[in-house]
Amino acid sequence: MALAPRPSLLLPPPPSAALRRGRSRPRGGAESVVSCSRLRQIQSILTQSSKSQPDGILCILGIDSRYNEGCRELANYLLFGLYNQNNNDFEKTGFPEEVLDDVIILIKPDSVHLYCNPVNYSYLLPYVAYWRNLHFHCLTENEYEDEEAAEEFKISSFVDMVRDCSRIGIPYSSQGHLQIFDMFIVEKWPVVQAFALEGIGGDGFFTMKYELMDVSMDLWKTYSKMDPVSLEDLLFEDLMTFEHQWTSFFANFDTEIPFILELSESQAGEPFRSYFSHGMISSHITDNSPSRQPFVLFGNHSSKENLNSGNFNFPSEGHLVRNTGLGGSTAKHMVVQCVSPKGPLACSRTYIFGTTHIPYLGNDNEMHEKTKQVLLSQIYAAVVESVLAGIACYAKTSNATKAKETAEEILMSMLDSFHLTQFKTSLRSRIAFQIQAVNNHGRIIPLDNEDSLYLVKTAAMTIYDIPDLLGGRGCLGSVVFSESFLASQIFIKEKDGSINTETSYIILTAAIPRYVSWLVEDNEVKLSEKAQQIVKEDESFLGTFLTGGDGAYIYSSSSQAMPEEGKLYFFSDGILFSNPHHGSITVSKNHMDSIKFYDGDSTSVVAALFIGFKSSLLDHLPVQFHTPSNCLMIGLFPKSKSYKAFYSQVFSSWQQTNSGISLKVVQADFLSVEQKGLHSNMQKLCNALSYPAGERWSQLKMAASLPELERFLQHFAVSSISREPVMRAHLPILLQQSESIPVSKAENKVVITIITGLPGCHSSDLCAFLVTFNKEYGRWVIYRQTMDSPECFSAAHFQRYLSSVLESQQNRSARQSSYSRKKMRLLVVLQGYTDVIDVVQALQTHPDPDVKSLFIIGTISTCVEPLSCYMEHRFLFPKFLDQCSQGLVSNVVFTSHTTEQRHPLLVQLQSLIRAANPAVSFILAENGLVTRNEDIELILSESSFSNPQMMRARYLMYPGWYDGKFGAGSVFPPMVQICVWFSRPLEKTRFVTKCKAIKSSIKSSPFSGNIYHILGKVKFSDSDKMIEVCQNTASNSLSLVPVQEGPTPPDSRNDNRDRSSQQECFLVFIGCSLKEEEIKDWLRQTAKQKPQRKALKTRGMLTLQEIKNIHMKRHLDPLPAGYFYNGTQFVNFFGDKMDYHPLMDQFMNDYLEEANREIEKYNRELEEQEYHDLFEQKT
Repeated sequence: MALAPRPSLLLPPPPSAALRRGRSRPRGGAESVVSCSRLRQIQSILTQSSKSQPDGILCILGIDSRYNEGCRELANYLLFGLYNQNNNDFEKTGFPEEVLDDVIILIKPDSVHLYCNPVNYSYLLPYVAYWRNLHFHCLTENEYEDEEAAEEFKISSFVDMVRDCSRIGIPYSSQGHLQIFDMFIVEKWPVVQAFALEGIGGDGFFTMKYELMDVSMDLWKTYSKMDPVSLEDLLFEDLMTFEHQWTSFFANFDTEIPFILELSESQAGEPFRSYFSHGMISSHITDNSPSRQPFVLFGNHSSKENLNSGNFNFPSEGHLVRNTGLGGSTAKHMVVQCVSPKGPLACSRTYIFGTTHIPYLGNDNEMHEKTKQVLLSQIYAAVVESVLAGIACYAKTSNATKAKETAEEILMSMLDSFHLTQFKTSLRSRIAFQIQAVNNHGRIIPLDNEDSLYLVKTAAMTIYDIPDLLGGRGCLGSVVFSESFLASQIFIKEKDGSINTETSYIILTAAIPRYVSWLVEDNEVKLSEKAQQIVKEDESFLGTFLTGGDGAYIYSSSSQAMPEEGKLYFFSDGILFSNPHHGSITVSKNHMDSIKFYDGDSTSVVAALFIGFKSSLLDHLPVQFHTPSNCLMIGLFPKSKSYKAFYSQVFSSWQQTNSGISLKVVQADFLSVEQKGLHSNMQKLCNALSYPAGERWSQLKMAASLPELERFLQHFAVSSISREPVMRAHLPILLQQSESIPVSKAENKVVITIITGLPGCHSSDLCAFLVTFNKEYGRWVIYRQTMDSPECFSAAHFQRYLSSVLESQQNRSARQSSYSRKKMRLLVVLQGYTDVIDVVQALQTHPDPDVKSLFIIGTISTCVEPLSCYMEHRFLFPKFLDQCSQGLVSNVVFTSHTTEQRHPLLVQLQSLIRAANPAVSFILAENGLVTRNEDIELILSESSFSNPQMMRARYLMYPGWYDGKFGAGSVFPPMVQICVWFSRPLEKTRFVTKCKAIKSSIKSSPFSGNIYHILGKVKFSDSDKMIEVCQNTASNSLSLVPVQEGPTPPDSRNDNRDRSSQQECFLVFIGCSLKEEEIKDWLRQTAKQKPQRKALKTRGMLTLQEIKNIHMKRHLDPLPAGYFYNGTQFVNFFGDKMDYHPLMDQFMNDYLEEANREIEKYNRELEEQEYHDLFEQKT
């Protein structure tokens, strides 16, 4: 498999904000929360109670998966569209596509393995740094320069990632493009093929070693669940496209107003038909349910039969506005539905052909008959209120049956209010109400399905085939109304432990006008024009004309009303408002109860006229402006002509009027809740319209269209993350409605300061510094983890310790010394692969409520020794990033490399930690010595942990933490902590030599047998002093410091240990897959070794030097007969000469005999000596 060519490697610049989001629109800081939530949703697939669920989900991008679309879709879901085809930001980086998508992700139930390269690492980091138990498989920049080594590293990383799996899920297909799963296709993926390579591969074919399964369908269900980011995409992309279709729909009518009677259903519905049919071509959706079909039907053609036929794709050219009424007359209304072809959005409306009011022309005694338009409008208004009530009920109860009952009850009561009681019986049997859940591909999901919980839903009511209730014969047609909405439900835990719910909902399609009418009959147009003629008269029933003809907005609190633009004319005794849809509206002061004026004392605030009117005006006011409070608002936008004209021509005149109704200027405090709401919505519209088109304009427009959106988003941000309950007292913080947490008085609480970090991080040194130099903060009590426990942190041990502190508090004498009266502070010092959330949850789940109420966490700080962060390459030690988590950790204390602040390693780690915890404070403290007072205050803060932002982050990042239900996940690679106790001294030289040799013996992944840290207290044979040992393999440092005299902390050994033993020395070995016997054998080699028995000497063992020494010692011994010594040599009778004495053999035997006697004596003495093993207890 060839490695993709790469450019000359330079450290890439940090990704831009736009690239991090995959688009330029800001997300408001939701990425971290939603990213973790989405990951948990994927991981939940792996924890389902099924025998066949996979152990991990494998996602391979780019050429290594032959550009598999299912893998790319999963990556885009987790990385917010980073690898979308329309993301042009990647192209601007200058790096080839093969380098940027060189990514492998393995998602396991409680961890994630991520292979990447140094180039795309910095682009991926802002998306993934928050993930729990994240393991980077990534080379450094220098290592990556070697292409062959980089390729081998990718293969070996892939092998390491899947080593512990047996069943692996593959996201084989993307949504709407289901393919038959073929594991042999997967086997042909380049990196999967490389798995079989000898030496660096996994010893066999991937598909033979692992069971592969397709998880595409499970993933699709997850993708459909709404969360804050997918909701934002829906709002700013799908909904805007959806609204654009309605704009085109209205444009068809507005351009055809002179010829509106000739408009056909086909012409009117063309935007909806094109939008739906073109979208369906590429959607691959087979569900053609009639309720998800668009339609436009006029008059009595909107029968039940036609509504349910589902044949909108066959346009109706013959049904015109002029011939679809009763008996072929002009239609009085139309029903309209638009459906998103590849999304969950749909809504339907009923619009009116004609007017529902008669402009007031000064005749107070005129009687008006109810028209068919008014009748249909009133029935439609009742349907609108019914659907909205049904939505509210469903959002609160999640019960579709109750929602249906509520909707029908409201419908009947509304008919009563419109004096249509006599028609209830005939209409009751024609009512249909339903709520449907729809996934993000438009498929209907049953409401009782668990997957429907986080889906967009559509509530619809139809009254079919309404008879002519005004006495005529025939059918007027049907009335329809539906809205798409999203509900949000938070579970609340009360003080007594009971669980309640807090609900909210947003109607996504509320910006689609609920009521629109068009003037179609000549008499309606003429009546409207007649009302406008009074502008030209010197005096009229509205008094004297003052000014007008400029743009303004009319609005009411009716659920059908939206701010409508038109021309506004001011008279001395009233106003005239003209709009092309509903014609003219005249409001005389005779019909007014009051006129309030509010402008916020600012030229940038919408000026509002709040007109309280009498019920006599209702016949002269379009139905959509009818409200129980009889209140109408006129909005004048700042700097507009009507705004200026009002102040110059009308303001003083209306204040000084003699007609009895005068203008009253009021402040915001004197506006009703209804009036404040109207003004707020109008102000949002003004802000949107006054802003230039662009990103900010889109946001303002959305805020104006959906005024409740911001409130809902705060609620949904909490509810969509988890179903775990939230404490009632904390809810305002989570909804960002409050910046303070109600807590009980803290005078008698013990503040816990937690200092944690990996082994060798100098957390103990920082603790010693704080206690020694900061006595003014209170009376210190220190908790350290148990050293002989197989786990880094024991929640049960910690809880017992907290209980003992409470007991000591209660047993303290009433007459305390001044020292003991000082406020107690608990310093928890941890040094290991401990997840911080476990420490927090240990306090939260303490079985004694008195203990829980006594302690409060002040702050959590993490110590970081830069050289002790990476196991190899960029593979971090377990729990490193989790010990820097946002919502938990306030400070990160760097304990080395602090003298050179721009040290590359320090800078790189700071950017990594900042990505995982943007709000964390960095503190420099070489070897744990803090030099700045403000840094000490940060570490010893009593309120940092309870900060509202921290509290909110905890609930959103660690669902269930308050009740101890959040699973921190296992330590990987598995780290073992073995504590060995002994009583005998070690040999210092041997110990130091063995410690220094550890680094050279460190093995690569899977790191089995590696020793990374040695901590403890020992004695050496050259001194009686106790020595504190701290050995750090990663930094190759060994510290041997004499223990200071003074009180020592209680023995942390288990209570069941034999206390009579005198084992005072101990060492804790921390490493990967360590075994106690192997550790003991290693340690024995550092102690005094047992002497070996000496072997008896033989002639063959004598060295030449020994022989010379024997001869030198005895060469003058008497010679045997026949020999003489000539001064240099020995000569026999025959004249033969020798260098050695003739009795040399006897001399050597004598020497051996003497030497062996000494050896036997030594061996006997050795036998009599008593030798003790290092781990043998002293007697």
